[in-house]
This record gives sequence, structure tokens and C-alpha cells, in this order.
Amino acid sequence: MRREEVGSYEVTSIGGERVRAFVPAPLPPKPDLILDGSLQQTLESAVLALGRLDGVATLLPDETLFLYAYVRKEAVLSSQIEGTQSSLSDLLLFELDEAPGAPLDDVVEVSNYVAALEHGLRRLREDFPLSNRLIREIHRELLLRGRGSDKDPGEFRRSQNWIGGTRPGNATFVPPPRTAVPDCMTAFERFLHAEEDGLPVLLRAGLAHVQFETIHPFLDGNGRVGRLLITLLLCQAGVLRQPLLYLSLYFKQHRGTYYALLNHVRHTGDWEAWLAFFLEGVKLTAEGAVSTAQRLSRMFQNDRNRIEEAGGRRAGSGLRVHDALKSQPILSLPAVRRSTNLSFQTASSAMELLIAHGIAREITGKRRGRLFVYDQYLSILNEGTQAEADT
Repeated sequence: MRREEVGSYEVTSIGGERVRAFVPAPLPPKPDLILDGSLQQTLESAVLALGRLDGVATLLPDETLFLYAYVRKEAVLSSQIEGTQSSLSDLLLFELDEAPGAPLDDVVEVSNYVAALEHGLRRLREDFPLSNRLIREIHRELLLRGRGSDKDPGEFRRSQNWIGGTRPGNATFVPPPRTAVPDCMTAFERFLHAEEDGLPVLLRAGLAHVQFETIHPFLDGNGRVGRLLITLLLCQAGVLRQPLLYLSLYFKQHRGTYYALLNHVRHTGDWEAWLAFFLEGVKLTAEGAVSTAQRLSRMFQNDRNRIEEAGGRRAGSGLRVHDALKSQPILSLPAVRRSTNLSFQTASSAMELLIAHGIAREITGKRRGRLFVYDQYLSILNEGTQAEADT
């Protein structure tokens, strides 16, 4: 549906040229959203898929293992959308003290994303509201180190930014002037907390994502914060007990449609077209996460059965090393020893058992400083995270 009043343009002078900066109208859309048969059905399918995802977490032997890996996969994907070339393996190696040679610039950016998400979730568990203050805190964590650390972490911008092009004058899109950002974000926060409009939380999350990306309140990191907001909104509302829904893979796989629809909303106010795309992404992503959780659960149990077949004390040690690799799919022997309290000889023998069964693999080819990977586990997690030259 097309809407007349989707926002207004404010003409400003930047670097001697006149620029039209877009100031979005406050949410919710006016006139109200039209939930016709098709969109209503898509919403219901997305809600059902989210319910199945929330339920499957309770069936996992240890949902913290799934969360550990899934949060890191999302961090890699969300950062890839912004141009990093880091892989999930790079991040896991970076988190190991024994692997100081992991590439720095891109992987620090991904590591910051993990820290930002964990900070946001911790604050929500402390009953701190999802607010502009928390959004700034998350942004500060995101840009704390590495690239972007000179772009006012934790502060709304005090200068003009733009999307595409080499300057505001030839940009694809120019967000609101810096003077309009405080009012835009105040209205945005009011929408996050609104209850009287009766909007389902999934629709609120979809609308909020576009609005945040349109305001672009920071000098850097807006895309990553905007994607984080979706998960945080769903967790705050209790739709998900754990942060298991991440849309970065869907957005990455449909980048052209994603960006086209963001601009389409700004030009026409056709929020329904965006929401149809967004809700389909929620449904597909939730279904994919359920499938991944089930595959991992089956794999863990099958590998456990194979280790138990060895019998005796060696099987017991092998199971402890297997548990350590489930917690961190790339490990050194010193890290295994710390996790399992096994002696070096026992940990080494147990790891050899896992290698013999094709569960683990040594990846350095060295005699010292060896690293071991839980091959199939990492292979499942890596699906969709292969960095592309243009991402």
C-alpha cells in the first residue's frame, strides 16, 4: 500500500552543495497497516516457526552449546554484510590464546559484535529496557576496538552521513540531518515501548529495523546494530527465551531485494511489501535454526555412541574431550586439559581416539602448538558463512 506521508526532505548545505536529507515520519505508519489474507497468513506462519524454534531449544542436551556457536555464526554473517572477510574459523582461532596468528582487523570487528550482543542480552536480563541508552551502550561495545573506534562509539552522530556514493551530493540515500537525529530517536524509542497500538511484536520488529536503518543515527555500525535490534526486541517481548533467531544469512542471500525494499518503503510508504519479505525471512530462518539444532543433536549423540564403543577408561576420557570440543570446536591440547582436568598424556590419547573415529582433525601439521577441530560440527556451522569478494 502506498502512503503519502512517509517523511519529508530537509535541504542542507554540505561542502558547498545542496543536499536533500530524508527525515522519516514517526512510527507506526499512517494510515494503519493492512493485514490482508496473504500478509496475515505469512505472519501466522512466522509466529508458528518462532514457537517451534523456541521449543526446540528446550530439547537440546545443552542449549548453551548451540547458543555459543550460533551467536558467533551470526556475528560473522552480520559483519560480512558490512564488508569483512572474516570466517567463523578466524573468530574461533582469535578467541584461543594459543592462536595469536589469527587475522586481526576483520576478526576484531566480528568479536566486537559478539560482545555487543552479549551486553545487550545481559542488560535485558537485568530488566533494563530496550531504549536509546541501551542502543548507545551496544554501539559502544560494537566499536570499542579496531575499525570504527574513531567514529564516536556510543554517541549519536553530530555530522551528516550518507549511504552509497562518494559524498552526500551523489549518495544513494541521505539520512536525516544531525540536528534531526535526537527527535527521530526519541520518537523511535517511544515506538519501541508502545503498547496501545496493538501491533504484534514481529511487525514491530520489522518496522523498527527499517526505521533505525533510515535514521542511521551513528557514524558507523548502523547495519549491525539494526540487525541486533530484531533479536533483542523478540527476546525482550518473551517471544524467544534465547537469542536463536538471526536474519543476517537471509539478508545476505537476498541483499538486492533487502536494500531495494528499504528504499521502496522510504519512497512509497509501502510497509506491507517490506513486511512480507521480512516475515518470510523470519519463517525460513527459524525453520533453518530448528533443522540445524536437530542435526547437531543427532550428530553429537552419534559421535558419543562411537566413542563409547571403545570401552573402558579411554572411552571415558574421550567423552570428556568430546564435550570440550562441543563447547569450542577448535581447541589446543592445553585448552583441552584446562577444560577436562585430564593429564597431557590422557588428553592426547583421548584426542587420538576422536581422530581415529573421524570426529576430530589436527589442522596445523606441526609437532608443537597443535590445534584440533571438530570437523563435522564446524562444517555445519560454516554453512552460508563463506565470505564473498563483494560482501
